[in-house]
Amino acid sequence: MKVIDKIREVSKENNGNKVVFSFEFFPPRKQEVVENFFERMERMVAHNPTFCDITWGAGGSTADLTLDIANRMQNKVCVETMMHLTCTNMPVEKIDHALDTIKSNGVQNVLALRGDPPRGQDKFVPVEGGFSCALDLVKHMREKYGDYFGITVAGYPEAHPDVIPASGVATAEAYNNDLAYLKKKVDAGADLIITQLFYDTDCFLKFVNDCRQIGITCPIVPGIMPIKDYRGFVRWTGVCKTKVPPEVMAALEPIKDNEEAIRAYGIHLGTEMCKKIMASGIKTLHLYTLNNEKSALAILMNLGLIEESRVSRSLPCVKEDVLSAPKTKDANQANQNTHGNGN
Repeated sequence: MKVIDKIREVSKENNGNKVVFSFEFFPPRKQEVVENFFERMERMVAHNPTFCDITWGAGGSTADLTLDIANRMQNKVCVETMMHLTCTNMPVEKIDHALDTIKSNGVQNVLALRGDPPRGQDKFVPVEGGFSCALDLVKHMREKYGDYFGITVAGYPEAHPDVIPASGVATAEAYNNDLAYLKKKVDAGADLIITQLFYDTDCFLKFVNDCRQIGITCPIVPGIMPIKDYRGFVRWTGVCKTKVPPEVMAALEPIKDNEEAIRAYGIHLGTEMCKKIMASGIKTLHLYTLNNEKSALAILMNLGLIEESRVSRSLPCVKEDVLSAPKTKDANQANQNTHGNGN
């Protein structure tokens, strides 16, 4: 089922007051930890997220593993699955191979991204026979596959990192151009937007309002990344050029060497961000888990969206006919997670 249809169904329940949530995972770097990865996923899926997504490694580096994981998520874990797909190092035939594979496995949802530049390169350069941006990918999917896939695209509350200068703030022109490009992706066939991580909730709410002002009407889902460790937080916000409010840095600095305190603050901050977002009328939350359930589930418990003592269904739920389908192989192999610093 398409994620957009699930969200629309839920929005009709309880006069549109029901809040739904989803989780993002990335392929493990080592094959030997895949089973542990699925154990964690199953514990989280037991709380009935609307969907879960799995990232596509930088440059297609985890192509085989991502395809296999997407199949297992959809047909053994039995959670509605969204697979990231990027344009980096992907000629059209490889993109179609990936899309045909997930279609044959019953996966209907794709997060279409340009992707990051390949390792060792500063700028994105399209591969020969490939696409230069997510807009090209969205158009191709609609032209070749019609309405089969539910297509999600990335939104950037502070503008895309490529247009954010060293000062850390995009110009009004760059921000508006980025919004106009986002509308092109939606007009080309995308039916859902998930945002880049952010820590300034007012910035996100302004972004949503700005999108509505230019005619973007589809759901805009906030991407929430709980702070779990100081170094990781600094790294992620640096890569994504994410604005960090002064009060957040002031809270983190005195405890930056205390992992337990950092994690507790991350849960508190994530909870407060989500409360403010929900109070604005937005009823969808997407949690970047970094393959760890504790912070994400703690935030959802704080919000009253789940209860740790209540696991509503048993796992796994295997569709043997799909899981026994022949596996296909792609030349690229494992190592790195990409959420999508790419338009």
